[in-house]
Amino acid sequence: MSRVRVCFLGTPDFAVTCLKALLDDEHFEVVGVVTQPDRPAGRKLQLTPSPVKALATAKGLRVVAPESLKDNPLIVDEILRWGAEVAVVVAFGQILDQKFLDSFNLGCVNVHASLLPRWRGAAPIQRAIEAGDAETGVALQKMVRKLDAGAVIGERRIEISPEINSLELHDQLALLGADLLRVELMDYVRGNVGPQPQDESQVTYAKKIDKSESLLDWSQSAETLHNKVRAFVWGPGTYVLHGGKRLKIHKTKIAERRGSLGSPGQVLAISATGVVVACGEGSLELLEVQPESRNRMSAVEFGRTSSLEQGYKFDERL
Repeated sequence: MSRVRVCFLGTPDFAVTCLKALLDDEHFEVVGVVTQPDRPAGRKLQLTPSPVKALATAKGLRVVAPESLKDNPLIVDEILRWGAEVAVVVAFGQILDQKFLDSFNLGCVNVHASLLPRWRGAAPIQRAIEAGDAETGVALQKMVRKLDAGAVIGERRIEISPEINSLELHDQLALLGADLLRVELMDYVRGNVGPQPQDESQVTYAKKIDKSESLLDWSQSAETLHNKVRAFVWGPGTYVLHGGKRLKIHKTKIAERRGSLGSPGQVLAISATGVVVACGEGSLELLEVQPESRNRMSAVEFGRTSSLEQGYKFDERL
């Protein structure tokens, strides 16, 4: 069988893992890559190519990086001249119109970081952890105009361990996504598998995370707060208020799931491993924190060098 000609659309590191899988697979030929334009990055805000563009350029692939495909028919014409049979989309970051989706003989497929129809949308990895889901995965779907609503070609499942954070889960799911492309994409191309429609009654949406969600509310349960901390590690992070300033919370663990020995936000103990704080239900142990204008540190060290003591209560607002 001749190699399948692929147009790849993607932008971040998650997509890089999938692009590498296609480049290393003798069954596929990546004829060109579409990604987001260079963006300012770092303290000096230097224009920096996306991770996908960096890899594609290093491999000598054709690359285009328009602000919008929808508003750039000349770029779309260039892409179509590459002669791809299928488009593979992984965290591209732009909405594709129906005309583009219909431009490839085998259509467009998308690797999505959830078990569709659960967690359609922008932040499926973070929202799955935040919600306390026991498992998640990746799905390969046939793209349609409606957001993440295409029929599913294949999936991979993985348990969400109680302590894993969103960055760690991201890396595991990226590897599973690459495996989907190596196996299910080829089965789909050969006609060995048929996409299965999603159950619309089971749809949930993973809305984009807003910075306003970062402040931890001590009246919530320890489990809820722990899940939010590890979900938001990827960004924008979480914080509590201490002495009228923000104290970033990088790592926690649940000390007690049930009951409450103090009022929400009250320090119950400074242990050998962290600072235990009462919640609306149960208690949360802070393990790693970061005061304003200081480096990340253990909560034990912070407890020693600040005004924290048993009975102290964190601020409720600025």
